[in-house]
Amino acid sequence: MSDVTCILAAIDNGDPQAGEQLLPLVYDELRKLAAQKLAQEKPGQTLQATALVHEAYLRLVGPDQSRSYKDRNHFFVAAATAMRRILIDNARRKQTRKRGGEVQRQPLEEAAAPEPDEDLLALHQALKKLATTDPAKAQLVELRYFAGLTGDQAAQVLGISPTTADRHWAYARAWLQAEIRGS
Repeated sequence: MSDVTCILAAIDNGDPQAGEQLLPLVYDELRKLAAQKLAQEKPGQTLQATALVHEAYLRLVGPDQSRSYKDRNHFFVAAATAMRRILIDNARRKQTRKRGGEVQRQPLEEAAAPEPDEDLLALHQALKKLATTDPAKAQLVELRYFAGLTGDQAAQVLGISPTTADRHWAYARAWLQAEIRGS
């Protein structure tokens, strides 16, 4: 059993110091995942990788959270989901009227390109739809796209073979592209 798994078990048992012990062990990996995801966002993004990691961590093991994680892999799956939700909430917030969501200021050369926030929301809607029919493939997309894991890493987290993960990834990408283009 890894150190992370032991600490997660201690958190589950109500140990108040366990959360402080967990952060140094997972921080670097979470920071890399957040930086990879934010690198795909448009320039001028107000959300920093550090803030994304801290917000996700608070959602995962904050004082008002009553979640339990089986092991390290389960924790990182939950972290990927938390980061995805934070980015979706941020994109939605930016589209509100109060934040200038109706105002579309763009340089002429970027006018034909879709807004990354709109792309992210379309992906989120399509991913929710895929999760209703095939949750395993949707979770694979979350791990690969939002958490930045490789195909082999995602396969290990999900407990499937890399070949199966590659097949699921190809199917999910094609399905999501068709769904997004159709909507």
